[in-house]
Amino acid sequence: MTRLGIGLRLAVQALAFLLVIVPHMVSLKFGRGRLAARIPVWFHRLFLRLFSVRVTQSGTPPPPGEPALVLANHVSWLDIVALGSLRPLSFVAKSEIEGWPLIGGLAKLQRTVFIERAKRAATAQVNATVGQRLASGDLIVLFAEGTTGDGLHLLPFRSSLVGAARAALAAETGGLARIRLQPLALSYPRRNGLPVTRAERPEVAWYGDMELAPHLGLFATRGPIDVHIAWGPPIPFDAATDRKLAAAQAESAVRQALRETRGGTSPARPTRPAPAHEGADVSAPGVAAI
Repeated sequence: MTRLGIGLRLAVQALAFLLVIVPHMVSLKFGRGRLAARIPVWFHRLFLRLFSVRVTQSGTPPPPGEPALVLANHVSWLDIVALGSLRPLSFVAKSEIEGWPLIGGLAKLQRTVFIERAKRAATAQVNATVGQRLASGDLIVLFAEGTTGDGLHLLPFRSSLVGAARAALAAETGGLARIRLQPLALSYPRRNGLPVTRAERPEVAWYGDMELAPHLGLFATRGPIDVHIAWGPPIPFDAATDRKLAAAQAESAVRQALRETRGGTSPARPTRPAPAHEGADVSAPGVAAI
């Protein structure tokens, strides 16, 4: 893709943002209506279409309207766009993102819940907030590794924020008898229709100390990308469930889904509507190869 082509696509995305920002903010201010929930989905789908990113799915996602805490691996900033294109949902993110230019503002518009990871007390507060959101029927995505990885290794899932599921059971308003934990595996199997090699992995995954601007340049110029989203079997969570055991089960399910995707055994189906396109330090202790 040429610089002119990139510039034109960014201009279209910026124009779309200007057209939807006012109705979106009004909808957020006067209640979380259907419009506020759907606008981010349309916005993400436009980005994927403009930059030739194809999203496929396998497995069974939570039924529409059923609250769930999604426990996913994390490979790239593109994870957020791919997931956000599927259906209305929100994310849990580190507090630093809230202050990032443009990205922080977009995250707020998607009703992201921010957490200060350096403060232990912040976990309980975030769990209470996410729990209340789950009790009200939201779908919340938690990147359970706590950081991005290279897509070849899976970091241990952190169980602390899984406490949000227990908070949903005890919510003051609309407390649930049981909440669904939904494992989700994200992978980037192909670029330009060919399997992504180990050498190409840094062009797709964004992790460790990588600078964002050069990475975005590679994303825009190196050709179409395929993203695969595999939904694992749901894990029922009630008052008697051990959160550490539940997090370990979700990690195991994500690891298995990534192996199946890499081996080509997962039945993939394009999302509907599908965007048009034809065709961390991973050496830290506890890191396991997928």
